[in-house]
Amino acid sequence: MNTSVIIAIVVIVIVIVGVVGYLIASHHLGPTSTTTSQLTSMTTSSSTTSTSMSSSTTSSTSTSSTTTSTVALPAGATQLPYNPNNKTVFIYLVVTATGPSFNYNGTAYGQMKIYIPAGWNVMIILTNDQPIPHNANIVLNDTPTPNNANISKDGKILLYVGDNPSDFTINGVPSGQTAIGILDNISAGYYWIACGIYSHAESGMWIDLIVSNSVSVPYSIISSSSSTTTTTTSAPPGWG
Repeated sequence: MNTSVIIAIVVIVIVIVGVVGYLIASHHLGPTSTTTSQLTSMTTSSSTTSTSMSSSTTSSTSTSSTTTSTVALPAGATQLPYNPNNKTVFIYLVVTATGPSFNYNGTAYGQMKIYIPAGWNVMIILTNDQPIPHNANIVLNDTPTPNNANISKDGKILLYVGDNPSDFTINGVPSGQTAIGILDNISAGYYWIACGIYSHAESGMWIDLIVSNSVSVPYSIISSSSSTTTTTTSAPPGWG
């Protein structure tokens, strides 16, 4: 075999190898390019979805009925949920199946004290987990503690939740149900949230509600002992 033939064969082999290499490279680059495009599309879609979710969350937060404040609270206090736009505080009360027989959130005899700014709206959301009915009423009290089986004898009832002015001593929220009531623009002073069913408040089912111009955000404090709050006629200096 002469030299020219050998050279021709080598050239042909080189060309064949080059063509095969090109085809292999083209075969791999095609899908890779498509995948990159798909990934770019998915990333853009994910980014759009993320942005939409973020916008939705922001919108939800801005229209939420509750807010969190950085105002310093007294030791042991828990801030209550509220809407700063319409100055409404949300007081969630549960008559628990455990704890004292006559309780709100497991407390009795004024162990829970709720403080709210004067002029705010007070919404009470009462849920009854006990088998017997209970209600919750805001009372402008004129005695330090309930000392009458009928709470209307100890002050003026301003709000009825789960009952009515005509039946508050016998009617309440049935077991497993919830009732809601709201009192607008409450004035500075001392109040109770108390069950009006005959003798329930006298048996310990009441909370101290203190309304003051000195309070900027609503909060609650639970003490380990019974209430010693004074009446509305002898509020401490600086309150109201």
